[in-house]
Amino acid sequence: MDISVIVPLYNEEESLPELFAWIKRVMEANHFSYEVIFVNDGSTDHSWQVIEHLAEEADQVKGIKFRRNYGKSPALYCGFKEAQGDVVITMDADLQDDPDAVDDMVREYLQGAEIVYGVRDNRDTDTAFKRGTAHAFYSLMKWLGTENVPDHADYRLMSRAALSALSQYKESNLFLRGLVPSLGFKTAKVYYKRGTRVAGESK
Repeated sequence: MDISVIVPLYNEEESLPELFAWIKRVMEANHFSYEVIFVNDGSTDHSWQVIEHLAEEADQVKGIKFRRNYGKSPALYCGFKEAQGDVVITMDADLQDDPDAVDDMVREYLQGAEIVYGVRDNRDTDTAFKRGTAHAFYSLMKWLGTENVPDHADYRLMSRAALSALSQYKESNLFLRGLVPSLGFKTAKVYYKRGTRVAGESK
C-alpha cells in the first residue's frame, strides 16, 4: 500500500526533523510504501530550509512552498492534489498527533472505511478555557447544521474515492472539518492520546 502523509506547517523548523523520523519509523515498521509532503504555508523561520535538507536526505520527502500564509485548509488541499498514494493521511507538524495511530487507521481502511478520523481521547493538555471554547465551537457548528466530529482536528485518513468526491467542491474558503463529514462515505474513528507540543507555539 502506498501512503501519502500531508503535513501543513507554519514556523515549525524545530519539530520537523523529529516528526519525519517518527513517521519514517512507523511506516517502515509496518512495511508501508510512503511519501511525506510538507506544505510550507508562508513560514518566516527556517522551515523551508529544513524541508529542503530532509528532501536531500530522503527520497520520500517532498516540499511545497507558499509565497505567503494562506491557512491550513488551503495547504492541505494543495497537498491532496500532489499526493500519489492509495490513501492520504493528514497530520499536524507539532507531533501532538500520534503517528502510531496510523496502523489502526489503515486497518479500518482495509475493513472498508473510506474516511478514518483520528479523535483525541482526552483534553488533559488543554487549559480549561481551551476545553470550554472547543466544546462551544462543536455545539455551535451542530446547531448551525454543519456536520462535524467532536475532538477531531485534521488527523485523518482519506481514500482516493473520498478525495475525488472532495475535489468536486468549488468553495474558495474551505472548511475541511465540515466538508469531509458531508461526503457520505463509510467512516470510522481511531482514538489516540494527544501529546504535548515538542517545540514552538500553537499557530
